[in-house]
Amino acid sequence: MQEKWSLRLIRIAALFGLVGTVLGSHMAGSGSYAFKPIHAHILLVGWLSLFSWGVFYRIYKVRAKKLVAVQGWTGIIGAIGLTSGMWLQFIRPFGVNETLALIFYIVGGTILLASFALFAVVTFMTEKTSKR
Repeated sequence: MQEKWSLRLIRIAALFGLVGTVLGSHMAGSGSYAFKPIHAHILLVGWLSLFSWGVFYRIYKVRAKKLVAVQGWTGIIGAIGLTSGMWLQFIRPFGVNETLALIFYIVGGTILLASFALFAVVTFMTEKTSKR
């Protein structure tokens, strides 16, 4: 299960990395930095965090296998929710309601916070490996 989650997290991180760099390229080309906080969070929580978790799950064996899936899902949902919520909150596309945008932003961030807390717990649940 961990190998599946490792690859899943790394693949989604790669998509976040692609979106983040395209967004950065767009900002540089247009001379407008309106997307700067969104761009930074896409790369930080989307690319860096998901990638790091994927590598961790490839290297270490975790005793609580189901917790890996819960942490993975909350990480993915939280990263998408936070970054898209930021986009809705700061850019206000399509005339999105201010309250709806704020709720989306807060819920996404809260789910991501839960994922980070779960990951902290997971790091203490690794199996001991023999010395080579």
